Amino acid sequence: MSHILHRSLRIQPATAVSGKGIWIQDAEGRSYIDASGGAAVTTLGHGQQDVIAAMHAQIDKLAYTHTSFFTTEVAEELADELVRTAPAGMSHVYLVSSGSEAIEAALKMARQYFVELGQTQRSHFIARRQSYHGNTLGALAVGGNAGRRAPFAPLLVPATHVSACYPYREQPPGEDDQQYVARLARELEAAILTQGPDRVIAFVAETVGGATAGVLTPTPGYFKAMRAVCDKYGVLLILDEVMCGMGRTGTLYASEQEGITPDIVAIAKGLGSGYQPIGGLLAQKKIVDAMSAGSGFFQHGHTYLGHPVACAAALAVQKVIKRDDLLTKVRDNGLAFGSILREHFEDHPYVGDIRGRGFFWAIELVLERSSKAPFDPALQLHARIKKNALAQGLLCYPMGGTMDGRRGDHVLLAPPFITTQNELHEIASRLRTAIDQTISEAQPLAAASAR
Repeated sequence: MSHILHRSLRIQPATAVSGKGIWIQDAEGRSYIDASGGAAVTTLGHGQQDVIAAMHAQIDKLAYTHTSFFTTEVAEELADELVRTAPAGMSHVYLVSSGSEAIEAALKMARQYFVELGQTQRSHFIARRQSYHGNTLGALAVGGNAGRRAPFAPLLVPATHVSACYPYREQPPGEDDQQYVARLARELEAAILTQGPDRVIAFVAETVGGATAGVLTPTPGYFKAMRAVCDKYGVLLILDEVMCGMGRTGTLYASEQEGITPDIVAIAKGLGSGYQPIGGLLAQKKIVDAMSAGSGFFQHGHTYLGHPVACAAALAVQKVIKRDDLLTKVRDNGLAFGSILREHFEDHPYVGDIRGRGFFWAIELVLERSSKAPFDPALQLHARIKKNALAQGLLCYPMGGTMDGRRGDHVLLAPPFITTQNELHEIASRLRTAIDQTISEAQPLAAASAR
């Protein structure tokens, strides 16, 4: 009996005891390829000695101090590095312990920015359907994941949700990319006008969609169009790069590939590669200047802000990525990974879409390719795939509710940056076996339910 409140109260997970590179071992001696990096967290793999040494060195010097009394050298150095490599105009970093905390801080900072400017009527956020921004109440409120929101809906502040950039399902035949982007821009503009342009604080979006809908890569020109709409009405653009940032898509910030600069960007997961819990936000100088000239402080805080050991781990991760030129490897091997996945799944009768960028990919499953009809949600196809993948020694990230929070299934893959092309082939092969086995098991169940 475990006294831990596990994610499932019905299934006791295996006990992980060690990890090396892209592999994790459990207490029974089984080995697993970590093909999802946990939840797109692990960038350097497990047991990276430079990061471990940096953490030990920081513990020997100072394990913890509260930021109301002190800053630390390691936090300052990490912030310098993040700003140096950030999109133009970012001047300050706020270091927290998770992605949800980073989004909460971003929402509050955006609100406070307008309060400092005297625009206290601005109180509304616009985000996208089928988005996920975290599990704290503020992050859940702006998120568009219907399943996660439903139990807590009475507790959530109102937010408006517009369409995701989801061409596989929402771009009809005959509509080209330029027309599709223009339509989505008009939808955002209409949402701003409906609320009142002087009431909207920010548009919040994942630069590359993450777990909820499965790696939604933006159509070319999409974010430039969204940025233009935001600028037209003085609305901030907050980008959530908790999952897709810190090199996951081949550039340190995913927005670099979109040719735009956000006002605030949230990061986490890959920032510390799982070696310590750490997240953060980066803010444009104009936002920090407004707070500095006004109240003189950001009215927010957590006990473990800028935790020294977490900062040491994150700084070491950034140094290893730079030293080993891992972003180039992610870009090059990411293209290869896409080809490998298409080789294994492009002709699969139950795979509707393969999409991704860098080391961030997803496969969307469908009952029928021509109609894009999903499997019956009652089958819990994603959960079955996860179970069968584990039996194959593969850790992947299947999710349900891909289409609308209830229907649809996909599998997300986000391997460590050190994964070789041979290992990428092995990931695809094991996943193919797990999916085929799952479909074979599910077909009789689907037939029975149809009767």
